[in-house]
Amino acid sequence: MADRLSVFLVEDEALIRMMMADMVEELGHHVVAEADNVRDASAFAMTAQYDFAILDINLMGVYVDPVADLIERRGKPFLFATGYGPELLPSLLRRRPILRKPIALDQLRIMIDSLFPDTPAKASH
Repeated sequence: MADRLSVFLVEDEALIRMMMADMVEELGHHVVAEADNVRDASAFAMTAQYDFAILDINLMGVYVDPVADLIERRGKPFLFATGYGPELLPSLLRRRPILRKPIALDQLRIMIDSLFPDTPAKASH
C-alpha cells in the first residue's frame, strides 16, 4: 500500500504503547521504532526512518520536548498523545496536534489524516 506510513511511537507505559501500536497497524500504517524514555527516543528521533511520530508528553517524569525539538529539526510531523492539556507544553510546541488519552481509533485516524492531507483516505472498517 503506497500510502502506508511509518510511525515512531514514544510512550512510557508498555500497555498503552502496545495498544497505540495496534491502532496504528489497524489504520494500515506501521510502527518502525518505539521508545519509552527521552534518551532512547532522542536517538531514534535523529536516526530512525519514519514519516511521523506520536509522542507522550511525560516519560517517567521527564518531559518529551527535547525529542520533539529533534523531530522538528528533521522537518518531520508529530503529534502528542497525553492525558495532560497543552498548557504543559513549551509555547512553541502548543501549536502541535494533541490526542487526549484514552485515545480512540477514530481520533487517531482523523489526526493522521490532518497531518497527511494528500494521503488518500482509507476505507472505513
